[in-house]
Amino acid sequence: MAVRHQLIRRPPRALWDVLGDESRYHEWVVGTHSSYPAEGAWPQEGSSLRYTVRFGPKEFTGRTVVRRHDPPHVLELEAHSGALGSARIAFDIRPWGEHTLVVLDEHPLRGPGAAVHNGVVDALMQLRHRRMLARLAEVVERTTSEQGPRRRPERGRDSADV
Repeated sequence: MAVRHQLIRRPPRALWDVLGDESRYHEWVVGTHSSYPAEGAWPQEGSSLRYTVRFGPKEFTGRTVVRRHDPPHVLELEAHSGALGSARIAFDIRPWGEHTLVVLDEHPLRGPGAAVHNGVVDALMQLRHRRMLARLAEVVERTTSEQGPRRRPERGRDSADV
């Protein structure tokens, strides 16, 4: 089992905005080239998205299904990778002061990936997760910065006072 964590310097709602946009999946998931909606309303339980992975001139498609959607705390996915089988990918999302701590837990469920799962595979997954979580943090932090800071109304003042 490969477990890794990442501190994202934004509140959980900013992370959920990115996780909830299936068209952005390829921006933070290492190895994916593009992503697009499949069934249901992402990220509701049972919904899915399709993605493409490119290796040189070859292109492969996969499908990811939402197995558990419990905002603002949990998102669990099952990634189906054709002949390689499927994997469970769980995001445990925790407020951490003004920021968000994400704990990612991934392990193979079915197929050859599950049959050959061992410590070496976990070590390789740790490397992938390190990059994936760093990319997720970059996307969340950049997206929030592009939108500009969210301003709170000043207390005790309304438009009539200005």
